[in-house]
Amino acid sequence: MTISRRTVLKAGLAGVAASAVAGCSNGAANRPPGQISYWLWDSGQLPMYTECAKVFQQQNPQYSVDLVQNGWADYWNKLVTGFISGTAPDVFTSHSAKYPLFADKGQVLALDDFVARDNVDLSIYQKGLADRWIGADGKRYGLPKDWDTEAYFYNSALTEAAGVSAEQLNSMTWNPQDGGTFERILARLTVDKKGRRGDQPGFDKNNVKVYGLGLGGAGDADGQTTWSWYAASNGWKYSEGEPWGTKFFYGDPKFTETIAWWRGLTTKGYMPTLAQAKSGIDSSATTAYAAGRYAITPNGSWMLGTYADFKTVKTKLARLPQGPNGKRMSMMNGLADTIWAGTERKDAAWAWVKFLGSQTAQDIVAKAAVVFPAVSASMPAAQAAFAKAGWDVTPFLEPVEAGNVFPYPANPNAADVAAVMTPAMESVMLFQSEPSSLTKANDDVNQILAATA
Repeated sequence: MTISRRTVLKAGLAGVAASAVAGCSNGAANRPPGQISYWLWDSGQLPMYTECAKVFQQQNPQYSVDLVQNGWADYWNKLVTGFISGTAPDVFTSHSAKYPLFADKGQVLALDDFVARDNVDLSIYQKGLADRWIGADGKRYGLPKDWDTEAYFYNSALTEAAGVSAEQLNSMTWNPQDGGTFERILARLTVDKKGRRGDQPGFDKNNVKVYGLGLGGAGDADGQTTWSWYAASNGWKYSEGEPWGTKFFYGDPKFTETIAWWRGLTTKGYMPTLAQAKSGIDSSATTAYAAGRYAITPNGSWMLGTYADFKTVKTKLARLPQGPNGKRMSMMNGLADTIWAGTERKDAAWAWVKFLGSQTAQDIVAKAAVVFPAVSASMPAAQAAFAKAGWDVTPFLEPVEAGNVFPYPANPNAADVAAVMTPAMESVMLFQSEPSSLTKANDDVNQILAATA
């Protein structure tokens, strides 16, 4: 998501207080009695939630669900417009980066009373997920629906041609000094237009045919699918008070040396430059991967379906590298279903949210092999479904099982943080600034947090 969209979200909500939505109608008068409007952004999940709606309606004949899917690019802006106009959906899929602002502006309903009234068992969820939806005010704003981590998707034909085995890929190490075995493997996987590899004499880094590592952007403020695990496995953390950042550490030497090493992969020719990744045939990391331009691309587990559709590429999964701290770290994030504070159908909305957070619904989600369900007991079905689809999802699961995960950074001022860090990171990756400049960006971020505390 671009800075402008984030800024629009922040600006759009700035003047909307909880009182502004009290008593507003979200079109309820124009819908059948008992109908719940529900929004999500992932088209790949629409079929499984359509099935969830059918089962829900069978169990609750007094209710029905109207599902609406909007792509990520439009989803959040339309949601904010709905908040302002009083036409937001009763229930919507929310992201841990977004709900803090919504909660701060009174746009989402705290679920604590509903959870207590119906004795909802929060222990059924994957460890740590339920707590991710407790806001800075101590109130709960969602029930978990899924979770994700990161791993490497790799073109096995290219790795085999380079003589790099699956065992080597899954035992990679890295460090910010020489890149470890990870960087040596990237060099081996990189091929110039004359067929010379990055670890061979005469390699031309300015005329590369296949890059060892793909690049999906500068990473903005979170680096979820770009640099987050390198920094975390180098002993860095986003902020004091994770996930609710009260003081950020983008100026920490552990972070700046990580980014300096990561950027250095472009100067060596093992990874495209940000300028390349923002234009031309490499402007989409997944498209470039499908075209055989990248041997490895890092991405989140929610992208399994996308990579499965690349029929001309045989894709496998590999672990993230072990870092200087001796661990393979991964960001663990997840989505939840949230109720709009302005809905006139709170009981119906809660019934739907509670159902979506149940094992009945999450078993349906699991069998679709699209995302990992939040309910722990549903995971075996998900693993079996992914295996049937040809995926060994172990690289995504191991960090969670080992406890080597860290949360997506959360705070009500995420849009302001992104507005500072996105251009700062892009400037560094475009070689317009040095990694040391991130210390100034970090100071700006902390000034913003101090001013709004």
